[in-house]
Amino acid sequence: MAFGGFEQNKNRAMAEINMVPLIDVMLVLLIIFMITAPLMTHTLKIDLPKTGGAAQPEQPDAVSLSISVEQKLFWNDAPVSRQELRQRLQHISKQTPQPEVHIRADQAVPYRLIAETLADAAEAGVARIGFVAERAVP
Repeated sequence: MAFGGFEQNKNRAMAEINMVPLIDVMLVLLIIFMITAPLMTHTLKIDLPKTGGAAQPEQPDAVSLSISVEQKLFWNDAPVSRQELRQRLQHISKQTPQPEVHIRADQAVPYRLIAETLADAAEAGVARIGFVAERAVP
């Protein structure tokens, strides 16, 4: 017995902890984690916008769609009803090139209204939609 020493008294309790099984288990766990760790990183490559630069000037072919806190819709700062909005979205979806729709919504507007507006744009066939937010002041 290599770790038991040269003692001949077998009736006494062993005073040492046998570390070999613990080391074996730790090495097996280390190998398992080294193999599985790269597989657990599911990342999506997303090109996020940079926040340090100046604001981009709006292109002239962009349409501003605003939603006020009173849940009223504005097409380029002119009030429109929901039906008028659907008609205008149908009209711009047929244009070539299709103008961008920039949605500006008050932060207190319920998400339901924004989702319904996005659904109307998708039904009309508008492909270029963007959200506009103010830059946070540090």
